[in-house]
Amino acid sequence: MIDVLVIGGGNAALCAALMAREAGASVLLLEAAPKAWRGGNSQHTRNLRCMHDAPQDVLVEAYPEEEFWQDLLKVTGGVTNEKLARLVIRASSRCRSWMRRHGVHFQPSLSGALHTARTNAFFMGGGKALVNAYFRSAERLGVQVRYDAEVVDIELDGDRFVAAHIAAREVDGKQRGAERIEARTCVLAAGGFESNRQWLREAWGQNEWGEWPSDNFLIRGTRFNEGVLLRRMIDLGADSIGDPTQAHMVAIDARAPLYDGGICTRIDCVSLGVVVNRDGLRFYDEGEDFWPKRYAIWGRLVAQQPGQVGFSIIDQKALGRFMPPVFPGTAANTLEELAALLGLPEQAFVETVRAYNAACQAGTFDHTRLDDCHTLGVQPAKSHWARPIDTPPFYGYPLRPGITFTYLGLRTDETAAVHFAGRPSPNLFVAGEMMAGNVLGKGYTAGVGMSIGTAFGRIAGVSAAAAAGYQYPHDEINHDCATA
Repeated sequence: MIDVLVIGGGNAALCAALMAREAGASVLLLEAAPKAWRGGNSQHTRNLRCMHDAPQDVLVEAYPEEEFWQDLLKVTGGVTNEKLARLVIRASSRCRSWMRRHGVHFQPSLSGALHTARTNAFFMGGGKALVNAYFRSAERLGVQVRYDAEVVDIELDGDRFVAAHIAAREVDGKQRGAERIEARTCVLAAGGFESNRQWLREAWGQNEWGEWPSDNFLIRGTRFNEGVLLRRMIDLGADSIGDPTQAHMVAIDARAPLYDGGICTRIDCVSLGVVVNRDGLRFYDEGEDFWPKRYAIWGRLVAQQPGQVGFSIIDQKALGRFMPPVFPGTAANTLEELAALLGLPEQAFVETVRAYNAACQAGTFDHTRLDDCHTLGVQPAKSHWARPIDTPPFYGYPLRPGITFTYLGLRTDETAAVHFAGRPSPNLFVAGEMMAGNVLGKGYTAGVGMSIGTAFGRIAGVSAAAAAGYQYPHDEINHDCATA
């Protein structure tokens, strides 16, 4: 019998599998996706938010625990478990040497992401390189890996894990029968339900215009996160946490593919211009804060607009100050022409931009800090980086909500145990997106999803191995649950 069964194939699952194997346990990892699409949402990531008290290799200056915590507190609006959040923060300062041991390489922040040079460590080659490195290391250490192996049911004895069930399926033109896999312990790291269109529809419902907003969402992450295992665990009585409408939701290019658009579909120029809805009207402060801290609010803001569409509008002055998008913007030499090309009502759009331009106050523009360029006498106000949009050519980028991962998950504690009626399971653990809602009740800040997945993936792996009778080497472990 397998000691530790890991269900999932992303960052958290791989961290759990590696830690359990390093402890001496036999490990089987089940990935629902084919090998070519392995890695879950982690394949679309690029960095890890890291606490550090002094400069460290690719990280500049310092990013102490309290500042990290305040950033998290701000974006979540207090909807977070401080004990578990601080555990993640502390673990983020001590995981990179272990990551390097398993083949992950880091690089300095790219020129378009200098705001994060102090707070985030970037993976060389991005998330796909990270998961590939972990898979190579896992296989080298003797972790068994199976692809096209979606778990559709969990068998329990009270609060104890007994077995996982894989449905009958077709793989490469061949039929494979249903399977039942027993293990001494199990780690659930199979993601959320962002690619389950029906579940999103149920969660979001209809809006005041009679629309079903989620029908217009694009799935920025993996197409394989249907939430089957999450829903089954909730049905089996596991304690849940989080709001099903809360998610890491970004305003992305409306021309992006339905699935797996990834990070390159993000539109990063929002703070350098204005954003209007399909009626040509502004609806939020574009200059509220730095883009890495505030970019994730815009998917939800656009989702609340009619038609779930927005348009990011800039002029020539903004070029070169943001990461270039994968699709070129619609260009025009006049605002009237741009309105026609974007399908916006000309009069309303032109009046919106002219009112904004007139409200811009002279200041010292600096897109690298919270500058003094703001508006006066227009609603909504723009707090920073407010410069008139008056230098052609003008550019417009159509926006749609892009959902990356959902926050509804399973309640857990510092051991990563799944809870039933407030009590931890002795041999069933959870990591990654399936428990991120314990830390992220709402909002997002760049790289924190990977921080949560790495911390709890490693904790879950150690806990699962211990439940199977294996102790992780004391001198190797570099997170301390007792300090949480």
